[in-house]
Amino acid sequence: MSTYYRVTVPVEGRDGKTRFRPVGVMFPQRDGARSAFTLKLEFPVGVTEFVLFEPKDAPDDQE
Repeated sequence: MSTYYRVTVPVEGRDGKTRFRPVGVMFPQRDGARSAFTLKLEFPVGVTEFVLFEPKDAPDDQE
């Protein structure tokens, strides 16, 4: 399991394609914690939909 998830919002571009703008991160809590996740967000007012992705490996992490 990933150590965190990227939190994104879908944004439709002028070309009609949907892109996902990052707005925060979500961390799973440790085993035995009362809650499942911690969510930290930075987003504009009015956002109503969030899409979460596992992080991509950084190019330095690939062998």
